[in-house]
Amino acid sequence: MKKISGNKLLVKALKEEGVDTIFGYPGACTIDLSDELYKQDYTKVILPRQEIALVHEADAYARSTGKTGVCLVTSGPGATNLVTGLATAYYDSVPLVCFTGQVARHLIGNDAFQEVDIVGITRSITKYGVLVKNREDLGRIVKEAFYIARTGRPGPVLIDLPKDVMGELGDAEYPSEVNIRGYKPSTGVHIGQLKRAIKMLEKARRPLFLVGGGVNISRANEAFTELVDKTNVPVVSTIMGRGAVSTKHPLYIGNVGMHGAYACNMAVNECDLLFSIGTRFNDRITGKLHSFAPKAQIVHIDIDTAAISKNVQVDVPIVADAREAIEKMLEYVGDCREEEWIAQIEDWKAEHPLAMKKKPVMTPQDILDAINEMFEECMIVTDVGQHQMFVSQFAEITEKKRLLMSGGLGTMGYGLPGAIGAQIGNPDVPVISISGDGGMQMNIQELATAVLEELPIISCIFNNNNLGMVRQWQKLFYGKRYSMTCLRSGAACRGRCGEVECPPYTPDFVKLAESYGAKGIRVTKKEDIRAAFEEARRSNKIPTVIEFDIDPEDLVYPMIQPGGTLKDMIMDC
Repeated sequence: MKKISGNKLLVKALKEEGVDTIFGYPGACTIDLSDELYKQDYTKVILPRQEIALVHEADAYARSTGKTGVCLVTSGPGATNLVTGLATAYYDSVPLVCFTGQVARHLIGNDAFQEVDIVGITRSITKYGVLVKNREDLGRIVKEAFYIARTGRPGPVLIDLPKDVMGELGDAEYPSEVNIRGYKPSTGVHIGQLKRAIKMLEKARRPLFLVGGGVNISRANEAFTELVDKTNVPVVSTIMGRGAVSTKHPLYIGNVGMHGAYACNMAVNECDLLFSIGTRFNDRITGKLHSFAPKAQIVHIDIDTAAISKNVQVDVPIVADAREAIEKMLEYVGDCREEEWIAQIEDWKAEHPLAMKKKPVMTPQDILDAINEMFEECMIVTDVGQHQMFVSQFAEITEKKRLLMSGGLGTMGYGLPGAIGAQIGNPDVPVISISGDGGMQMNIQELATAVLEELPIISCIFNNNNLGMVRQWQKLFYGKRYSMTCLRSGAACRGRCGEVECPPYTPDFVKLAESYGAKGIRVTKKEDIRAAFEEARRSNKIPTVIEFDIDPEDLVYPMIQPGGTLKDMIMDC
C-alpha cells in the first residue's frame, strides 16, 4: 500500500473536510506543511500579518459562514499568539481547528528553541487539545478534531504537530467515520420536558423570551421568528442573541443586562415566566444573581448541559440544540398573547426610550442611523468597548444584516481582523467593521492583509481620543480620575493634565490608511457622514478607513450600577 508523509495526509484531510480557506503563518516547524499546501489548488491560504489577528480572522470566517475555521501556525510564539483568539472562540462557541507546529519528539521537554507546551497552556480554553505522538494516529485525530469542533456546543480544537511526526511516512487513507468513546453530543429533544415548558408558557400572564447567541449559532433565526409570530410572546436578547429575530419585529424589545434598554430590564424583572434559549446567564446579563427575574419561573434550553443552572437556578432544564428545540416547539405551541403585558412593555418603552440626546455635533447614533438607512444588506463586525455597546443598542439587525462581535471574552482588537474573515467568507456582502481608536490600534497591521486580498471592507473608527469604556467607569465611579485612558497622554503631559497643551493625537489614521494602500476619510460633522459611506461604497477592491471624531463625553446609557440589580439603572448623569 502506498505510504505518504504526515504533511501530505494533513493536506489531503483538509480537502476531505471541505476546507476552502486556511489562515496561516509559517515557521521552521511548519515549513514542510507550507510546502505541501503550495502544491495544491483547492484550499486558499491567507497570510495575515500576525497570529493574534489570524485566529480572529478564522473565527469571524466561521461565525459568518457556518463552516469550521482553520488556522495554521508554527511552534513557540506562533502558537502562544493564538491564546487570546482561542479563548475568544471558546467563550462564544465558534468552531475552529487550529494546527500548531511543534519541535521533534526527542526535543520535547528539553527547552528546545521555540518549544512550548501549547496543549497544556490552552487546555482550559479549547474544547479539545492533543499532541500527535504517532504518525499512525494523525488521520484519526484530524477527523475527530473537525467533528468535535462543530458538534454539540461548537468550539476550538487544537492539534500540536511535531515536525518529525509530520515527516514520517504512513497510511495514506483518511478516515470516513468518527467513533469517539465518551463523546456523544446530545441530539434530539426531551419531548416531556418541552411539553411541560410549553404548558407553562401558555399559562403565563407575563411571559418573556430571552434569546442568546445559541439561537444565532444554530442558525435558528427563521424558526425562532416563526415561534414569536405564532406565540405573540415579547422578546429580549443578550447582545450575542441580537438578530435572533429582526430588531424591527414589533415584539422585539431590545437587549437586556448592563447596558440593556430600560423596558428590557424591567420586563425581565416583572415577567412571571422567562423562557430562555441559548444563553449562559453571565454576570453582564443578570446583575445580582439573587435578584434576577425574581417573579419568574425559568425555562432554559441549551446545548451545553454544564450551562444549565450553572449561574441561575432554573425550573425546567432542556438540553437540546436551539433550532431542534424551537422547530419541535412549533408543532405544539399556540397563541400566548397577553395584551396587558404587551401594553405594559410599551409603556416602559415610552417612559425611557432608548436614544442618545440630540446634539448639534455628531454622535455615535447619528453614524449608526446612517448605516441603518444606507445599507439594505451588510455584516457589521465590532471591536470591544463603548462603540460595541452603541452598535448593540442602535444598529438594525435583520434577515439581511448580521452582527459579529466578541461577547464572552470581550476581546479588543477583534474588529478589523473579524471584518477581514467575514469578507473572505462572504465576498458578495458589504462588511463594516466598527472599532474605537484604542481597539483599532491593536490589530491595525491587518490593513495590509485587507489591501493585498482586495477586500472592500469599510472600517469605521469611533475616535474619542480615549479608552472610552474604562473612562466611562472612571467618570461615574472613580471621581473623574482618568488614569491610563487618555490616548494622547505621554511624556509631554504626564502628571500635568490640564496644565499643558494636549499632544497631537497619534497616529493620523487617514495617512496611516493611505500608507497601507487603503482609502482614508476623516469625518468631523454629522452632515458629512452619508457622503463618507457613499465614497466608501464605490470602492470595489480597496478597503476604506473612516475616522469619526466622537465626543468623549458621549457615554453608554442605561448602565447597571456595579453590584446592582436590573432595576438599578443609571439613565443619564
